[in-house]
Amino acid sequence: CWATPRRGDSVIPARPKGPPSPTMTDRTVLLTGASGGIGSAVAEAFAAEGWRTVLCARSEAALDSTAQAVSAAGGTPVVRPLDVRDENEVFLALSETVEDELDVLVPAAAVMPHAPGARPLDEERHDDARDVLDVNAYGVFAAIREGLQFMPPDGRVLVPSGSVARDAEPGMGTYAASKAAAEAFARGFAVDADQHVGVVDPGIVATDLTGGKGRDPADVADMFRWAALECPAEDLDGEVLGLREWKRATR
Repeated sequence: CWATPRRGDSVIPARPKGPPSPTMTDRTVLLTGASGGIGSAVAEAFAAEGWRTVLCARSEAALDSTAQAVSAAGGTPVVRPLDVRDENEVFLALSETVEDELDVLVPAAAVMPHAPGARPLDEERHDDARDVLDVNAYGVFAAIREGLQFMPPDGRVLVPSGSVARDAEPGMGTYAASKAAAEAFARGFAVDADQHVGVVDPGIVATDLTGGKGRDPADVADMFRWAALECPAEDLDGEVLGLREWKRATR
């Protein structure tokens, strides 16, 4: 049994680094931003594998539909309201919901205060910029920083992102900067931690953040499952896995 660590404890090596076995059904995945969009769809993909699925978002009521979908898909949902901007709350959420160990973490919580392309940086509002960076960048850092304490050495962290983090697009305001910061955190943790940390870029996905434009989240959810279970560790660690890599490996 993996003992629940105290905050600040180091992770005790227990297993060689490698992909978690897809045949196991006692694994645990924790997702932030699980009330809709990519987070909800990815939760269902892991549920289909029989995973214990910890669903986190600011509103417990907003998680109800995801929890029902996870149950219907064959997973075990655990609902825990969480504001990723509060690192102490992040740690408490982990300590309350992770029974043995956390195998996969998907920090998918993100906000955008305006429609894509609608606000250039020279018109960005200061309050909105702070909120976006707090959730999309600091929230990713806090989730990974605290989550690693509950993960075995072969655990995997999948940070959702998009090309806007690397290729500037007009009117994306602070959102693009926040995603660039999230990717930088992923690369930093990849070199500093035993666990495997990488970025998953599913392209433009139809969510509230994109105004409903893009691919159906269900169509790319299996990409995250592949990144967690099948992608070689060296291809994930500190790298960006996009649609090209996923299709090349699975089709």
